[in-house]
Amino acid sequence: MISLNWCSDYVDIKNENPNELAVKITKAGVNVEKVVNQRIENLVIGQIKSVKKHSNSDHLNICIVDIGTDTVQIVCGAPNVKENLKVLVALPGCILPGDFEIKKGVIRGEESNGMICALFELGLEEKTEENYAKGIEELNTDLKPGTDANIYLGTDDVLYELDIHKHRNNDCYYHIGFAYEIASILSKKVKLPVTKYNEEKDKIDNYVKLDVKTDKCPYYLAKMVTGVTIKESPDFIKKRLNAYGMRSINNVVDISNYVMLEYGQPLHFFDKEKLGGTILVRDAKEKEETITLDEEKRILSKDDIVITNGKDIVAIGGVMGSLNSDIDENTKDIVIESAIFDPVSVRYTAAKLNLKSEASIRFGKGLSYEYTKEAIDRACYLLEKYADAKVLSGMLIHDKIDKKEKIVTFKTNEVSTLLGLHLTDKDIKTELDRLMFDYKLEKDIFKVTIPQRRIDIDPNVNDIAEEIGRLYGYENLDSTLPIVPIKRGVYVGNVGLRKDISKRLRSLGLSEIKTYTLVSDDMIKMFNYNNKPTVALPNPMSSDKANIRVSLISSLINSYNYNKARKVDNINIYEIAKTYDDKYNEDSLVAGLMSGCYIPKTFDGNVLNTNFYTIKGVVENLLSYLGYGKRLSFNKKSDIKDMHPGVAAEIVIDNEVIGIIGKVSPSIVKEDVFVFELSLDKLYNKKAAALAFEAASKYPDIQKDVAFIIDKSISSSDIEKEIKKNGSKILKEVKVFDLYEGEKIDTNKKSIAYNLVFNDQDKTLTEEEVDTVFRNIINKVTSKFKCEIRDK
Repeated sequence: MISLNWCSDYVDIKNENPNELAVKITKAGVNVEKVVNQRIENLVIGQIKSVKKHSNSDHLNICIVDIGTDTVQIVCGAPNVKENLKVLVALPGCILPGDFEIKKGVIRGEESNGMICALFELGLEEKTEENYAKGIEELNTDLKPGTDANIYLGTDDVLYELDIHKHRNNDCYYHIGFAYEIASILSKKVKLPVTKYNEEKDKIDNYVKLDVKTDKCPYYLAKMVTGVTIKESPDFIKKRLNAYGMRSINNVVDISNYVMLEYGQPLHFFDKEKLGGTILVRDAKEKEETITLDEEKRILSKDDIVITNGKDIVAIGGVMGSLNSDIDENTKDIVIESAIFDPVSVRYTAAKLNLKSEASIRFGKGLSYEYTKEAIDRACYLLEKYADAKVLSGMLIHDKIDKKEKIVTFKTNEVSTLLGLHLTDKDIKTELDRLMFDYKLEKDIFKVTIPQRRIDIDPNVNDIAEEIGRLYGYENLDSTLPIVPIKRGVYVGNVGLRKDISKRLRSLGLSEIKTYTLVSDDMIKMFNYNNKPTVALPNPMSSDKANIRVSLISSLINSYNYNKARKVDNINIYEIAKTYDDKYNEDSLVAGLMSGCYIPKTFDGNVLNTNFYTIKGVVENLLSYLGYGKRLSFNKKSDIKDMHPGVAAEIVIDNEVIGIIGKVSPSIVKEDVFVFELSLDKLYNKKAAALAFEAASKYPDIQKDVAFIIDKSISSSDIEKEIKKNGSKILKEVKVFDLYEGEKIDTNKKSIAYNLVFNDQDKTLTEEEVDTVFRNIINKVTSKFKCEIRDK
């Protein structure tokens, strides 16, 4: 909370509307969360002229009260009403806590024109039995009847509840700092409070010695005052502490809190007699104990800071004092501490001990060393004036603080570029003057010295630009789109290849799975078609995870068996993962498994079940999509480990084997299960050519089907090569669409049917042109492979 009345001591805001000022402050970057008006309307000072008993009550009194503009009758039940007493009068229309509105009325037959109030009825103190028994508030004031009672109560104030960004430091947590903020916004100057006092000839050095033995206390100041009178605080201090939510205790304790809220620098007052003649600041010892002012025993660690008298702990640095050196009604001599402690250490200690306080919050955010000195001088001034203190000369000083000035140099165009504004040197000078930052302008270069009170600002042009921008007004920023180079975000390298493969396989109806890299002894023996040396773990977590796999197919078979046991018949899955040999060389693989029904229902109502050509088509589609289609071939191979000897092949690109494809051996799986596996590392090294665009033909296709009865030893790929070789330029595509073995075909023969697509980009083909090429293809194939056409 920040009091505007308090801030008005330092900056002229008498003509400012609090709500409008709150808007200006918020626009400048410090969010005013709530504006709290403490004022109670229609509350005045009155003076009782006469008192008589109510005729119809044994406890009510009829009071005639002078309210300045009139004399009115008020019925009151307080026991302490008496003639000539000045009181607080709530006139009709006054709203008291609980939305209780005072109205003219009749109480037991007698007219009453208001209410004579106790403080608890105004919400200014707690409603306790003691306060209730006190009755109405008896005013000791020279203020005349009819005077606004808020002046007397100190409720003629407006408080700002702030929501301060974590990057904004301590300066908005105290009134002088916030006054600088207001002054910057209003282009006014700040007037600092009085800190001058008289010093005695006697010196503090004659009574106290200072020794600091920790790096966590870079700055420690101490002053001493004598002859202190403990009494009630002056009204202005009590009212301001109450407005902030602090309870007034006595003049000495209140001055300590008052200066903290004024300068942001926490102070600690030690009773000199209890303290002794030594101040030793050091790190705490492990499990060292002290009893704090809240009468709780605290167990400390070596990370905490303590103030001692050379023997006993008298305070936990930056957090709370100990009970053995507190100020009481018998205190006469006081040692004042004003210090800076390591913020991180204070935050840690406060959190660990659950001792979060106004002081620890401020120490934990960091303090300005300039205010450390001013705060102790201000405390001496107030103690001299309001506690009859005599201030000893001299000061105990430990100073290891870095006082290097924070200087930043920049040109106007740098700030303009950062803010997106078109500022001039004059604009920059205006905002620096408002901020009250010292600067010089030489040859278009600003040299700015950042004041120590703004420890949240670092000496760089970015921070200065932010300060200038928020005062200049963010609303003055031009709304423009950013001009930045843009490029399409894509996956590249091996990652890009994996993403493309995964996307394509999913589009072809396969589902991705993820299995363990570690496999059992039985699984590691399967599908090691490259005869890679394997690695067994010395201490496996379980027997089924005892080896590092060299193939993914065994894991897919394991997943197939798991799903098959749970009545899942149609399984089309793939996995992309790394495998490792005995030297831990990585090889990224993609493997797929297909079984059962591939397409439940085709356009003609048939079901398409998976066979070798289905999975071969998936692999061809995948590799063509990746740009390897014209470099792809399949080599039939009958000795691939754990594959069916008659239904297996190597996948070849540019005459290099990059994987395998085929049917799983019946010794492993009884059902028809087809698999493939490719090396992504080999595939990536092939560097696929960029995909070329080919416009769709404007002319119609002509399709021809032909089936050849060939020896089982002849591969379909050999037939396809011969067809393409003799198809001339008008043959665009060759597809296998049927394989038949059975009736009317010899047992050592098979029938393979091909669909041939003919097209010319420049004209419509005639039947005669296509038939000529088609007959040539048939003649060449039947002649070379000693085969015949199947016509039934």
